[in-house]
Amino acid sequence: MLQQDIKTHIQEGTVIPAHPLALNADRQLDVERQRLLTRYYMASGAGGVAVGVHSTQFEIRDKEIGLFEPVLRLAMEEINQAQLDRPFAAVAGIVGPTDQAIKEAEIASGLGYDIGLLSMGGLKNYSQLELIKRAEKVGEVLPIFGFYLQPAVGGQLLSYEFWKDFAQIPSVHAIKMAPFNRYQTIDVVRAVCHSPRRDEIALYTGNDDNIIADLLTTYEFVVEGKKVRKEIIGGLLGHWAVWTSKAVELLEEIKEIRKSNSGIPAEMLTRNIKVTDANAVLFDAANDFHGCIPGIHEVLRRQGLLEGTWCLNPKEEMSTGQAEELDRIQLNYPELNDDEFVRKFLAEQKVG
Repeated sequence: MLQQDIKTHIQEGTVIPAHPLALNADRQLDVERQRLLTRYYMASGAGGVAVGVHSTQFEIRDKEIGLFEPVLRLAMEEINQAQLDRPFAAVAGIVGPTDQAIKEAEIASGLGYDIGLLSMGGLKNYSQLELIKRAEKVGEVLPIFGFYLQPAVGGQLLSYEFWKDFAQIPSVHAIKMAPFNRYQTIDVVRAVCHSPRRDEIALYTGNDDNIIADLLTTYEFVVEGKKVRKEIIGGLLGHWAVWTSKAVELLEEIKEIRKSNSGIPAEMLTRNIKVTDANAVLFDAANDFHGCIPGIHEVLRRQGLLEGTWCLNPKEEMSTGQAEELDRIQLNYPELNDDEFVRKFLAEQKVG
């Protein structure tokens, strides 16, 4: 069962960064920097963190690396030690075949995680029915945050019928939509709207190419002769692993726009393009997302939160020209970064 305060918190919409992995030059876990990142996200006002996800690097699960449990544990230790006076959702990334997914859910549950972000990636040999049965079994161990991963980075196309069945699973409390595709995003929202559980499932954007527009859009469908409306109320994003305090400000601004019912300011649509342009650089869209993880690391390195851009896979490096493109977005869109906030945060943490 998902705790009521966390359930309400997720339903209200919040900022959940996808937590990166801090390594040193020897590609070993940098424990202090890993803890520092978790503290940064809490200090930024984020409403949770997702650990063990793509940004945390899937290789943490490799037997010779063995970092899945240690990394999840570090984040929970920092969350518990902070004793926040507000809800904070601890989200664990869950991947792999059914047996592996159940084991990861058991580890996360044992550490105190609230909910599991269940990826369907890398399971192309599974039928959609088998994916549903897998989700049901994982949901017996840990509440579920569904995840539609884009095919370009290991996901697969999932039908409207799949998401309609998925929404019926009692343990599903939210769905992150990250197909980077408007048609497939609509499939998920429409399926949830046609489910009797529609009011129990929170929709989150993972579409880093359309963040602001996703959060400003109200979907409307006719269900059994009646209009049903649904909003994407928060985000679980790799993009929000950087400039997080600005992401928190952005979501609060969008919530105020929603409440006002006075229309969407044109400036917000312009800002959507700025954010998408920045994300194209961060995620290295020009090179099929090859440099997406080191791109995030580079921003954090420049701010002083990480010492380098090292990944567990030595082949994961920034693409040629990506650093120069980061210079461009830093220069052209200074309002998007939270460099000043990070400087103050690091000074308080006594990090030079």
